Amino acid sequence: MPDTQLMDKLVSLAKRRGFIFQSSEIYGGVGSVWDYGPLGVELKKNLKERWWRSMVYERDDIEGLDAAILMHPRVWEASGHVEGFTDPLVDCRTCKARFRADQLDQGQCPQKPSKKPGEAEQCNLTEPRMFNLMFRTFMGPVEDDASVVYLRPETAQGIYVNYLNVMQAARQKPPFGIAQIGKAFRNEITPGNFIFRTREFEQMEMQFFVKPGEDERWFEEWKERRMQWHRDVGITPDKLRFHEHASEELAHYAKKAFDIEYEFPFGWQEFEGIHNRTDFDLKRHMEYSGKKLEYVDTATKERYVPYIIETSLGADRLALVVLVDAYREEEVEGEQRVVLGLKPAIAPIKAGVFPLVKKDGMPEVAQRICDDLRSRFPIFYDDGGSIGRRYRRQDEAGTPFGITVDGQTLEDQTVTVRDRDSLVQERVSADRLVGYLEERLTS
Repeated sequence: MPDTQLMDKLVSLAKRRGFIFQSSEIYGGVGSVWDYGPLGVELKKNLKERWWRSMVYERDDIEGLDAAILMHPRVWEASGHVEGFTDPLVDCRTCKARFRADQLDQGQCPQKPSKKPGEAEQCNLTEPRMFNLMFRTFMGPVEDDASVVYLRPETAQGIYVNYLNVMQAARQKPPFGIAQIGKAFRNEITPGNFIFRTREFEQMEMQFFVKPGEDERWFEEWKERRMQWHRDVGITPDKLRFHEHASEELAHYAKKAFDIEYEFPFGWQEFEGIHNRTDFDLKRHMEYSGKKLEYVDTATKERYVPYIIETSLGADRLALVVLVDAYREEEVEGEQRVVLGLKPAIAPIKAGVFPLVKKDGMPEVAQRICDDLRSRFPIFYDDGGSIGRRYRRQDEAGTPFGITVDGQTLEDQTVTVRDRDSLVQERVSADRLVGYLEERLTS
């Protein structure tokens, strides 16, 4: 059964601590659109930077790209999105709600929440009709069919149409990849589960171009690499699994596809896909553009259209996985505390700095330490309330270390460093704090 209580607690914590806010909240909000607050933007940035480092900086066979959101409309005709990127919809004439016709068993009647759409006596559903999920807009001052463009529903096509440009400019040859992080937009009919399914989202995609016949080997390698990457982020291994797409589930372009799923409070759901897209995309763009997108081996004179192994990760879904996985409630010394047990390397704030009391020069020393550390790490200074309350606030924010300036600091220039998870406290010389934190924040 879905654990709605846990999701409610997480949504509340996300707002309270500044991770995620409802978009346009003062106007009543916009459905399934979210804003990342001070801590949320740091968490997401840390995850994106970790992904980029593993894909681009640590390899010599993957290049980076940042393609435009607005593209030539023929791109989406070639990709099949104009014709086939549709969902079947039904409307209820009684409650005016709209549902996906192929997912009625996952819906909920607004007037009878215990019933599925169509089950309640008052339900009066229309016949299914097809609805394209792309957002349309117009380029230029005239709004007519000739000026129609789309907000991209995925980032992959920007990579495919730049494949030759990147390969030639970077002096690469297959096997090689192109990585990109960027926004995409889908006019989802049934979004929900907080930031899991939204209308505006961010993707982290890598398209790996390989010689036909070598695609199976590369597919297996990237499948295992991606699963290990998530384990290294600190996600509980038992809550991760692969789901292989059966033949009837495969997208029209795919030879093979696996999802990496996480056990959310609302069930097992996909947050990254690894796909063998064959040469479908490049051949379609060759057909629609009239341009050759073959690779020519100058040594052997061999020509071929590369196959593509895709890894596609939702940045927002990953953020949700990390938040859900890190959330825990526990009792410490007879008191309840809420903790985000984030891996220190991805935590938004690395350390909190606290003067034990607001006198005897402690605030000035604490502020000096805070200023010294801030040039290297995101640091939070807090002198409000009891020291226990300050610890609890940082526990909820996922901050791995608490640094307290006390009476002994004034005598020997040492501070108390508290570990968020073990609660162990140790004395550390103030001038060794940078090295102390660096050691514990690198993995």
